[in-house]
Amino acid sequence: MPAETDHATAASTLYDALVVGSGVSGAIIARSLAERGLHVLVVEAGPGEELSVADYDSYLTRFYSAAAKENNSAYEVNPNAPMPRSPDVRRLQAGHPDSTGYLVQNGPYEMDSVYTRVLGGTTMHWEGKAMRMLPEDFEMRTRFGQGRDWPIGYDDLEPHYRRAERELGVSADVEDQTFYGITFPPDYVFPMHGLPPSYLDSILARDLDGTVIQLEDTACTVSVRPTAQARNSMPNAAYDGGRGYVPVGAVSTHQIDQGDRCQGNINCVPLCPVQAKYNARKTLSIGLRTGRIDILTQTVASKVHVGEDGRISHVDYQAYGSTSSPDHVTGSLRATTYVLAANPVENARLLLASGLPGSSGLVGRNLMDHAYLLTWATLPEIAGTMRGSQCTSGIEDFRSGGFRSRHAAMRVSIHNDGWSWPTGSPYSDLLELVDDGNAYGETLRRRVVDRVSRQLMLSFMIDLPPEPSNRITVDGRYTDALGNLRPVLSYSLPEYTMDAVSASRRVSRRLFQRLGAEDRTHYDPLDPGFVAHQGEGYVVRGGNHWSGTHIMGTSSRDSVVDDHQRSWDHDNLYLVGSGSMPSIGTSNTTLTLAALSFRTADHIASALTTRPSVTIGA
Repeated sequence: MPAETDHATAASTLYDALVVGSGVSGAIIARSLAERGLHVLVVEAGPGEELSVADYDSYLTRFYSAAAKENNSAYEVNPNAPMPRSPDVRRLQAGHPDSTGYLVQNGPYEMDSVYTRVLGGTTMHWEGKAMRMLPEDFEMRTRFGQGRDWPIGYDDLEPHYRRAERELGVSADVEDQTFYGITFPPDYVFPMHGLPPSYLDSILARDLDGTVIQLEDTACTVSVRPTAQARNSMPNAAYDGGRGYVPVGAVSTHQIDQGDRCQGNINCVPLCPVQAKYNARKTLSIGLRTGRIDILTQTVASKVHVGEDGRISHVDYQAYGSTSSPDHVTGSLRATTYVLAANPVENARLLLASGLPGSSGLVGRNLMDHAYLLTWATLPEIAGTMRGSQCTSGIEDFRSGGFRSRHAAMRVSIHNDGWSWPTGSPYSDLLELVDDGNAYGETLRRRVVDRVSRQLMLSFMIDLPPEPSNRITVDGRYTDALGNLRPVLSYSLPEYTMDAVSASRRVSRRLFQRLGAEDRTHYDPLDPGFVAHQGEGYVVRGGNHWSGTHIMGTSSRDSVVDDHQRSWDHDNLYLVGSGSMPSIGTSNTTLTLAALSFRTADHIASALTTRPSVTIGA
């Protein structure tokens, strides 16, 4: 185990805080509280033998040897703490309890988003984009008559965004990130300089910058901008008033050749081969140095209990010794404050399995995720595809505008990894050239290089508003190996989002025309993600950005938690992470949920101690 504790000791200890989940939210809460002198227990359902380079490299080895290169193929199949895997997600349907998948999908839309249940959570497969939300994303109802407003605004969260950027080690330049209302304090700089744009980025910027595209009544002027990323680059000497920034490298202090700068590996998802990309184990490893964090891995929180006073009294657990056997021991854990930081699906599943739907009945409801539309083309010139991390630049100019009252906004990522996501390139290219083109030897090598190095894929990340009918529930017919209820997903794409899917396809055609690129996009009607809208068919993917199942608000009547992510119903229970977000806008959710976690940690600490407040991560 990563910390010197055992289940017997943990069960006999009253902790200041019990944190369920070791992803970025749980790690930030645990470290922040421990650095304030509080005793914290972190409970992780998945494995995590040790915080070491050897442990990390074992995941890399499994990924490299896996036939299917999906986000969770680096991690062994674990029936005791199962997680969605892309192939399983797409074929599982309600009514088949013997399916090998985990998520039970009621439809009508089949969702292929996944998350990871190991020490470090879903940061053990994420892409590393670390962008702030736009100020208008917090006021969707007020500004555009859509979705919900947040109980807090951009200005309330801005100081915590800076703390999150420090914790995640964000590489960016302020001049590239100041747009559409995003502001920074005077003289602020990111911890590290922005990563250089790829050669592909420069080609697209050359031909696309200045292009005007009309969305409803909004004229959008295209500009290719570098993307803020949580991966190490050159530390900025001007950071923190000139004190600079020291990047967090590999989680083991005994390894010096990992955790340095990004080396431009195109296969950095799920895992960066050199630990240049942030993962929550880095935050945990620093927190462990306080001596006030205990961690229990392979320990599933199975039920949350409420006392007669309405406060959480204890949490039951199941601890298993092997991922290949359902044998386990049970017990209970106690704390003054309880923090559910698993993820939006698992937080909702645990509460519902515990008979706690919330007084508003909204636990599990308002599930959100970004809808992804992938479009791809062949460029007329060599563009250096397959060099650099997956995405180094994007187009932000369809994220903001009056059109949002009519259809959703979208953000465009420029992919350096070619058509790998939609077609399985370069493996599919090789098969086609051999089987259909009869190419071999020098001819095959030349044609593979020519084809792959001119590939362009644009991914449109489209906003989806909160809809009560999009939800996670549980059903006694569906259980895992330990007998815990599995999550049941009911999900559809509203017209507001689908109208933006159609608009995104029109935008992609215009951009490909400007580039002189051959549009190769094709959507298979047999694909589980195929949807028809306005006479045209599309394949819509999930973004792995689960959000919204314990939404925050100003009243217990229409929300689950308050603006500090504290349960309206149980004043010693916090539900943290993107599940609390009332909207997701068009930025990846990790930086925002990290900022929310810092804000919540302050609130928890003030309730648990009378010591002067200390700003952690600033």
